[in-house]
Formats: sequence, structure tokens, C-alpha cells
Amino acid sequence: MASQAHLAIEATGLVKRFGETSAVDGVDLAVHPGTVYGVLGPNGAGKTTTIRMLATLIRPDEGTARVLGHDVVTEAAAVRASVSLTGQLASVDEDLTGRENLILLGRLLGLKRQDAKNRATELLEAFGLSEASGRLVKHFSGGMRRRLDIAASIVVTPQLMFLDEPTTGLDPRSRNQVWEIVRALVAEGTTILLCTQYLEEADQLAGRIAVIDHGRVIAEGTPSQLKASVGSGSLHVRLMNPEQRPEAERLLEHALGTVVLEADPAALSATCAGGDDATLALSRLSSSGVRVADFSLGQPTLDEVFLALTGHPADAPDDGSTSLQEEHAV
Repeated sequence: MASQAHLAIEATGLVKRFGETSAVDGVDLAVHPGTVYGVLGPNGAGKTTTIRMLATLIRPDEGTARVLGHDVVTEAAAVRASVSLTGQLASVDEDLTGRENLILLGRLLGLKRQDAKNRATELLEAFGLSEASGRLVKHFSGGMRRRLDIAASIVVTPQLMFLDEPTTGLDPRSRNQVWEIVRALVAEGTTILLCTQYLEEADQLAGRIAVIDHGRVIAEGTPSQLKASVGSGSLHVRLMNPEQRPEAERLLEHALGTVVLEADPAALSATCAGGDDATLALSRLSSSGVRVADFSLGQPTLDEVFLALTGHPADAPDDGSTSLQEEHAV
């Protein structure tokens, strides 16, 4: 592990309890500056609670954490002066326009009036919101609100930014726009801790990923390292007829084992040790009348990695008590 001086975030043994439940149960993190570090896990896994401790919003019950060299408990003010937090819900004022929100925040952060106006104009242009800048935020679409929320977080560009589920509820176009914003921020030197339950998002943005389940880090590494840890490849199949997917799932599960249903209603994939196993599985599909449009062999997806590590899909909710612990943390 790198020394404190070379880490944007260093956390050791973080624990947070709510009543009898441990929302976070001994989390260790080491985040290098100028990178996107993904914290990946389902709802209720402990991601939001971890972010709130690192952002000094709640105190850890055990363990230590330093953000940009400052202790999150004894030097909380110094941490807050250098970071921004964008949560799952937009934090801007719905009864102000987009421009008014950014100018107000600029003034609150110490910018002179003209400087605040100039910064608002710059951000509105950069985030594709210039045409809507005079509209009340209550009339913004979900994607526009999310972009404005991130813009509000960087009126004064932070050294480190916490992004908690930044694309929850967004359509694919808006999600891709947020991704481009994240990449641009990192290119300018900002460090980003990204909490997400979307495996594709972590794969697209993060240089390293910590997989959290039930309050603990169960795996950590680059996306490629995590995929390699599964120890086998994947057979990806796309069917001619989506209605045949249940039958294809049954046949592949019998031939290969674990099967993952992909977002495409005609697609599915399965862990596959090699070409011979893939040939046998495809032969079974063909002999059963399941028509395959195309197939490929490759590395396992992060969905498959998560399933192999935890025994359940990333979008499967934990039990009620685990979900409730995150609810109390907000």
C-alpha cells in the first residue's frame, strides 16, 4: 500500500453500526489521486454509509480514515473544504433557475458577484444547459437535474469528489453525458470516489474497484483483475427469438452452470472453461431448436464476477435489515 502522502483516501477498518446492525464492517480503502475509484455493490451493501463517513457527515464507530491527508474525525473542517459530495438525489433548489442556483452557490463559496456569474455561464455551457438556464429547476428533466447537480458540486473545483449513484434513474443518453463529465473532471486532476450498483458504470469509469457486500470489501482490483479472478471465460449468446431465452437459459445452465441474463432481452451469457464446452453448449441449443443469432467467447463480465464473488446478482436486494441500515444512514 502506498504511503499516506501519496493517497487521496486511506481508510483502515472503518465500522459503522446502527443499533444491532453493522452497516459497514471493517472497510479498507486506498485511493490514488487523479483517478476514479469505484465502490461497487447492491443497495444496502454499505456504500452510502462509507461515503458519509469519508465526507465527515457521520463519525465512524471504529477505524481510521484520512482524506487528502486529513483525518476525517479530528480534521473534519479541512476535509470539507477540499471535497464535494453529490448524492443520489439532486440537491439544487427547485424554485430557482439553473443559472440562479449556480450563481448563488458561487457567492456562498466566496466568489465575487461577476466571478460567480462568469463561472455559472462557463458551467452551463460545459454541461449543455445554456438553453435551459433560465428555466426553473422543477421543470428540468432527470438528466438535466443530474448534470446541474454535478455542476453545482464543482462551482469551485474540488480536489476530491464523492459521487453516490450519480446515474440512478437516468436514461442511457443522460447517463452517457454524466460519464463524459466524470472523465473530463478526472482529466483535469480531480479524484473521484464513485459508488454505484451498476456494473457497467464501474467498468466504464473506474481504474480500480472495491466490491462491497454486507458492509465488507470482498474483492479489490482493476476491472481486468476482478474478471480474471473468476478463473474462466464466458460464452455470450444472442438469440434470434427473445421468447426462447427461458429455454436457452435452462439448457446453458445444464451444460455450463451459472447463467446471467443480459439487458438485451435476447441475450444471455454463461461461465465457460473453454472452446470445447462452448461447442457442446451451442450444439445443445441447436438440437433443441433454439436459434442463435450470434455468439462470442470472452472474459467474464463484471456481472458474472459479482455473482461468483457473492452468490447473488448485483441488483438483488439484501434482506430488509441491511437495506434499512442504509436508509438510516441518509
